[in-house]
Amino acid sequence: MQLSTPDFIVISLFFVLMLVIGLWSMARNKTAEDYFVASGQLPWWLSGISHHVSGYSGAVFVAYASLAYTHGFSIYVWWAFTIGITVLLSARLFPVLWVRLRKRLQIQSPLEYLTVRYNLLTQQIMAWSGVLLKLFDVGAKWTAIAVLLNVFTGLPLIYGILISGGVSLIYVTFGGLWAVIITDFAQFIVQILAGLIMLVMVVRHLGGWNEILTFWNDLPEGNSQPFNSPYTVGFALAFLCINFLSYNGGTWNLATRYISSPDETQAKRAAYLSGSLYLIWPLILFLPMWAAPLILPALEDPSQSYGLLTLKLLPAGLVGLVVASLFANTMTMTSSDINTISAVLTRDILPVLSKRLKEKRASLVVARATTFIFTLMTLVVASQNERFGGVFGLIVTWFGALVGPIAVPMLLGMLPVFRHCGPSAAIGSIAAGFVTFIVTKNIEIASLALAVALPLIVSLSVFIGLGLLNRNRPISDAVSGLLKSLEHEG
Repeated sequence: MQLSTPDFIVISLFFVLMLVIGLWSMARNKTAEDYFVASGQLPWWLSGISHHVSGYSGAVFVAYASLAYTHGFSIYVWWAFTIGITVLLSARLFPVLWVRLRKRLQIQSPLEYLTVRYNLLTQQIMAWSGVLLKLFDVGAKWTAIAVLLNVFTGLPLIYGILISGGVSLIYVTFGGLWAVIITDFAQFIVQILAGLIMLVMVVRHLGGWNEILTFWNDLPEGNSQPFNSPYTVGFALAFLCINFLSYNGGTWNLATRYISSPDETQAKRAAYLSGSLYLIWPLILFLPMWAAPLILPALEDPSQSYGLLTLKLLPAGLVGLVVASLFANTMTMTSSDINTISAVLTRDILPVLSKRLKEKRASLVVARATTFIFTLMTLVVASQNERFGGVFGLIVTWFGALVGPIAVPMLLGMLPVFRHCGPSAAIGSIAAGFVTFIVTKNIEIASLALAVALPLIVSLSVFIGLGLLNRNRPISDAVSGLLKSLEHEG
């Protein structure tokens, strides 16, 4: 055991805080609308911070820390920078449309409007596909925090998965979105404190603040460059497109942040805050990871670099704070995902499977039950992570490649320019994207950028192509009315 008593005290206090927030939030939930979208009363600054921190998890300190160790600055360019730019540039578009959808159709799930926009079959295909995708994505994040726990304590991965997942399961099941949002804010504060402490300690080890500008020259070749193969310009452009779809709502929990905003102005402010944080904060957070090759040279397993860096540089107590921040990052993203998936299951899938459940779609009991069951399923996936390519394989390869085909019809379906893209275009684009992903997984493609981007490219091409073929067909009054209502503020 490498953690000291003060470290365990700090971590325990963090968990107690999460439990208190969950219990406090439980009292605020009177209906399923409270549980899933905070009754549309989420302040912009809380929404913006939650949108931002929901993009982090323990995977940042495992898979991405490994890439920062081996490939340097390029991780900022293709990950954080592309997210920040896409969120800022689209702040006046998709955040506004999500708010209008909640007000026009009283949606609580990002997929509820798809029955009107396309049809029930399309909505169900997208719902089931997205839920299955999130099983892998959330499972990867439990595995990431388990890897870090193994570094700090020697705890076997399976126990780390059960601990991290179990803690989140308790507070998100009882507290709903309010618990997620308030804990997001608390975890953001913890993340800031831990990140700044790590930065100061690394700078001291390097020899002072002047070294921030000079240590890059001592890094392995290519680590100081914005693009370092295989993370090339093409890979960054591929993730720019993927992140455009993902962070504007293709990743459903991020859509929920906008849906829960009181009005369009606050939704836009939330997007501006989140996008700005993505451009600034990762530069501070990742600097210790970029400097790690100088402090911990020739590591056999770079995924352990951040954990080993913490143990090497920080005194007792502060190590516990950093470990708490790692839990915070994972719990922020996973609890956010789980809450939104519960909304999709409760509002979109279960009512189709059972008339009895349709009558109870506003029930807090059903909402909490789906939250609990889905969380357990993600823990099963996490325990089998090596079957899917490990943490990096799950997050970058699986999620990066599959989020596009699901997001294309959902986001582009809000825009009048794609009004002729009906159910056949939506289903066709999803199927084509998934088939392309299967093909790319089973043949060797020299370019990582092409392997990640190809499912999105094919999906987008099919969606637009079938829309053009149907351009002479009449549009239903329901679709026409929906798109017209989204064009105007109200």
